[in-house]
Amino acid sequence: MLMLQAAVCGFILDCFLGDPAWMPHPVVYMGKAITWAEKFLRARFPKTPKEEFRAGVCLAAGLPLLTLLVAGCICALAARLHPAAGFAVQTLWCWQVLAMRDLASESRNVWKELQKEDLPAARKAVGRIVGRDTDRLTAEGVIKAAVETVAENFSDGVAAPMLYMFLGGAPLALVYKSINTMDSMVGYKNEKYLWFGRAAAKLDDAANYLPARISALCWVAAAALTGQDWKGAWRIWRRDRRCHASPNSAQTEAACAGSLGVQLAGPAWYFGELYDKPTIGDGLRPVETADILRAIRMMVAGSVLLLVLCGAVRFLIVRCF
Repeated sequence: MLMLQAAVCGFILDCFLGDPAWMPHPVVYMGKAITWAEKFLRARFPKTPKEEFRAGVCLAAGLPLLTLLVAGCICALAARLHPAAGFAVQTLWCWQVLAMRDLASESRNVWKELQKEDLPAARKAVGRIVGRDTDRLTAEGVIKAAVETVAENFSDGVAAPMLYMFLGGAPLALVYKSINTMDSMVGYKNEKYLWFGRAAAKLDDAANYLPARISALCWVAAAALTGQDWKGAWRIWRRDRRCHASPNSAQTEAACAGSLGVQLAGPAWYFGELYDKPTIGDGLRPVETADILRAIRMMVAGSVLLLVLCGAVRFLIVRCF
């Protein structure tokens, strides 16, 4: 029952407080560990595709295992010290692995700058939450980028860590965050990381496979709850959920595009290079600034819905077994 209570309390804390800048965050230390491990491994493995891949496998296996060991031991020691200490540690980390409040806040900042018709400021604001180049984006491109990142990050920033925390508590949720952080740092298909980051990217695909699909279904339900087109969300999800190089990224984007009746994705610039990505959705109307707020509302509704569903399932499991 402690795991259930900690997960719910962590979600509530994220809703009201987000990630305070002054508070040490485990993802920051994961990032430092990845940077150190990359330098360490690259110095010891020959610079050939096969050996770089082996070095990447060491990173992809080592960091999640180390995270599980450290987080599991700390939670166990805290619980042995006092049940309240165990609850506090679990709650803190359940809070920190979620990103709903910050995602909503950052994307709302984009909306505010667009309302002022300050395109350079809007580009800068959306650049805080997307990985693509933003200096070429039109106002329409900024809107699309913000909506897409709300949809995509609902899956890996909210739904996936929530599912893992209900499954295995804060330690398992932190393991997921370590995998996701590795992918964001080394999982690129460029010359530097094509082989070294391949194992991390594949592990992230596996870790997100089921959460991404559950997230998409939650988005369809959230569309109905918030007055958007849930039938369109279901139809476009079924049709366009594979329109991405990743097996997971288009899942929630497709549901989002269908719920709004707009077209998302398409060609985008990354690190000065144009990538010809397929479009998602039918584009029944042009995107508008208000679509950012609509996407935020669906993301929040989907998060609450998933919390209730996960909590109910966890409660029944605890009571029955």
